[in-house]
Amino acid sequence: MDLFEWQAKELFGKYAVPITRQVVVTTAEQARAAAEHLGGPVMVKAQVKAGGRGKAGGVKYAATPDDAEKHARAILGMQIKGLTVHTVLISEAADIGAEYYFSFLLDRGNRTYLAMCSAEGGMEIEQLAVEKPEALARVPVDPVAGVDEAKALEIAEKGALPENIRDQAVDVIVKLWDVFISEEATLVEVNPLVRTPDGQVLALDGKVTLDDNAAFRHGDVHDAYRDNSATDPLEVRAKEKGLNYVKLEGSVGIIGNGAGLVMSTLDVVAYAGEELAGTAGKGVRPANFLDIGGGASAEVMANGLEIVLSDPAVKSVFVNVFGGITSCDAVANGIISALGLLEGRGEELTRPLVVRLDGNNADEGRRILAEAGHPMVEQVDTMDGAARRAAELAATGSGA
Repeated sequence: MDLFEWQAKELFGKYAVPITRQVVVTTAEQARAAAEHLGGPVMVKAQVKAGGRGKAGGVKYAATPDDAEKHARAILGMQIKGLTVHTVLISEAADIGAEYYFSFLLDRGNRTYLAMCSAEGGMEIEQLAVEKPEALARVPVDPVAGVDEAKALEIAEKGALPENIRDQAVDVIVKLWDVFISEEATLVEVNPLVRTPDGQVLALDGKVTLDDNAAFRHGDVHDAYRDNSATDPLEVRAKEKGLNYVKLEGSVGIIGNGAGLVMSTLDVVAYAGEELAGTAGKGVRPANFLDIGGGASAEVMANGLEIVLSDPAVKSVFVNVFGGITSCDAVANGIISALGLLEGRGEELTRPLVVRLDGNNADEGRRILAEAGHPMVEQVDTMDGAARRAAELAATGSGA
């Protein structure tokens, strides 16, 4: 889960990382009141989960409350990289003597943590990493040993942070490590980390990504900071039902048991759509990723079908199941029960359902579905054949 800047800095403050005072607002009038409360020049900053806010006009200096109100009115509602600005951060403006860069992140390739530090921070850090890679220190961090003052000093020295602020930088680095580990983050970034003319070191901006897999251990933070305004409503509903669902742009709904099988299903459906000739095949691609897991019950299947069929773009559904721990006869009974549950909810199946069963007890599963004889359910023996049939049905909009 990516945090907004204001959330990241609020989290920093919890661990005593030095930050500027701030107020989050949603109206221009509130921006004016916030500037008056902070009592001095402020920065008015668009709150979206995207970089390049300054270049897009989403970060402005306001010398007076009038300026803060004017800038907030212009920024609220603007689009930055396709995201609409609904909130702005009003934070104390700080004089900047120098800008630095610092981050902790999960280095998946090397299976460790990584600290990145540079005396040349600021908006062009990505360009710096390409053009002057030697200016960006990359220091591996042992997950067991962690970061104490000695390790923090090593990072600061390799990042060429000036000696006159190194003690403060070490203190900040240790505290950022506390944020990273204690909150189970995959990224903690400060850009810029600044030195003010009077020698203070401050985190003027912050970027934090929290590990969703650890949400059950940090419910207070995750619940407080989760923002669903930019998330597809179907994905929100699926998450509430405990389903692993991702909305895509096609017209063939996909349900499978196991992430690997579902990924393969996406591929064969995409290939089948490409093979369809003429305009009939246009837009025939997977509509979603939905993994119902290896031991899916009838209720889980019903919830999955309900979510997939709630997407108006879906013209057909492909249920692709390989029986393993859960046998295909149990899956077939689950599909029939799911259809009954849907009808009981007033969600009668009106779009064709193509089912491919293979693996443990597949013959019995096919027999159960055949005897049920649901008019909208069609069985195909092979994965490729089922993908082609689902794509054809989505292209023509016809039933089984």
